[in-house]
Amino acid sequence: MDKLDELESQSIYIIREAYYHYKKLAVLWSIGKDSTTLVWLVRKAFFGKVPFPALHIDTSFKFPEMYKFRDEYSKKWGMDLKITMNKAALDAGMTCEKKLDCCNALKTNALKMAIAEHGFEALLLGIRRDEHGIRAKERYFSPRDESFQWNYQDQPPELWDQYKSQAEEKTHIRVHPLLGWTEVDIWRYLKREQVPITDLYFSKQGKRYRSIGCTTCCNPIESNARNIDEVIEELETTNTSERAGRAQDKEDTYTMQKLRALGYM
Repeated sequence: MDKLDELESQSIYIIREAYYHYKKLAVLWSIGKDSTTLVWLVRKAFFGKVPFPALHIDTSFKFPEMYKFRDEYSKKWGMDLKITMNKAALDAGMTCEKKLDCCNALKTNALKMAIAEHGFEALLLGIRRDEHGIRAKERYFSPRDESFQWNYQDQPPELWDQYKSQAEEKTHIRVHPLLGWTEVDIWRYLKREQVPITDLYFSKQGKRYRSIGCTTCCNPIESNARNIDEVIEELETTNTSERAGRAQDKEDTYTMQKLRALGYM
């Protein structure tokens, strides 16, 4: 068994554990490479099906290519797609000029609305420890309190593949099946499994997106990587962080930590 087999096996185990423990479960699908890999793993865990809803938080500022990909593959994969949007904040004129306010209103608060509407007990997310320093503090099963707060200083221990999957009353659980994967692992798995992804990740006229989200927050990087092999080769030599082009990640570490503590994905 090679590294990708081990990562896949562990992720599928965590996904099935979450499905066993929570009747009201959903997978968050941002349409990025990581969350699409997560959806693929869910389908492998359940023989080609996604047996619970896929939740997409729509800020209204996503790339057109992302919306097209979402609509196409949610149908191809037979997904029960739930789309949530904080329409009140958008109608009030919310923009992405202040990243903390925008992410909290259009992502975190929209997620709160979706949990309230659908009663989700647990959410599968495609975050990885190597993305950002604050995400390195996460656990595979991570509780949130009734105010959506994340106590990153008091996380449950996870030893010998034993995960604390029970939440206290009035909380929900974030489940992170990809936590131990790296960016290169994701790309190698995408290649091996032939997982479809949006072409925003591939070079056009010398630029590509390494991390995608809202158009207002993402900047392309200089790159000639036009396919997965070239992306992998590029990543094996770069010293630039994956999310350097994401506006909220250019802020100081405290800002990102505060966003995460407030419930940001």
